Amino acid sequence: MILFQDQIIEREEVLIDLEDRGYQFGDGIYEVIRIYDGKPFTLREHLNRLERSADEIQLPLPFTLDEIAQHIITLIQRNSLHNGQVYLQITRGAALRNHSFPNEVNPVLTAYTKEIDRPFEKQLTGIKAILTEDIRWLRCDIKSLNLLGNVLGKQKAVDSGVDEAIFHRGELVTEGSSTNVFIIKNGVLQTHPPTNLILSGITRNVVLKLASELGIEVKEEAFTIHDLKEAEEVFVTSTTQEVMPIIEVNSTAIQKGTPGEITKKIQAAFSAEITLSK
Repeated sequence: MILFQDQIIEREEVLIDLEDRGYQFGDGIYEVIRIYDGKPFTLREHLNRLERSADEIQLPLPFTLDEIAQHIITLIQRNSLHNGQVYLQITRGAALRNHSFPNEVNPVLTAYTKEIDRPFEKQLTGIKAILTEDIRWLRCDIKSLNLLGNVLGKQKAVDSGVDEAIFHRGELVTEGSSTNVFIIKNGVLQTHPPTNLILSGITRNVVLKLASELGIEVKEEAFTIHDLKEAEEVFVTSTTQEVMPIIEVNSTAIQKGTPGEITKKIQAAFSAEITLSK
């Protein structure tokens, strides 16, 4: 079952206009919300970010955040989703093709569910990554539908036989193609500050809170490629990958190719946070 505007309907019944601006311009926003044991994790944080993204591109939301939250919960229940995710998207709607905003338009909300399991095995072994120049636009803080730069980065990783591409602008590391990047150096946890150059991830923010609670020093400050390769530990975060160790970058081993102890502590704290939220 699919959420289309405020109705739960069969997927085959969803009709999107050929001139929907999301299809023609990428003129829209989205969120991916994790579901554990049938309950959405950090739902309010995701919806607050959705609202911020909408404000940044002058997109009026078709419903209040409370209404969207209830629609999502209903969608989860109707699909009997136990563990998985909800993909939620809002486009500016259909109008005659013109770059400027149309005078009158009705935003279109769609959402669907997908069953996925927690990535336990990879969390234990870690994943490999490559570095690639960050070619994206300068408003990465908006969770928009314009993801071609991310797609090209991820495909480069796939073509290289690894799991993630880590972006950099010159010598400074920004984030991953679908993740936020953290390093641990001299026992200090460091990640890029929440500027226009990265998306301030929901999981990223949970991890920063948990790290502080664990007594780990946290620094939101950009770091270099050299810092990344020389780090004691590296991990990435996202809604679907949670806290994922990076054990190799451009064929350079991190922590002798195994997840580090601080990363493991944060993983354990994140799992506990999931349990508390149920």
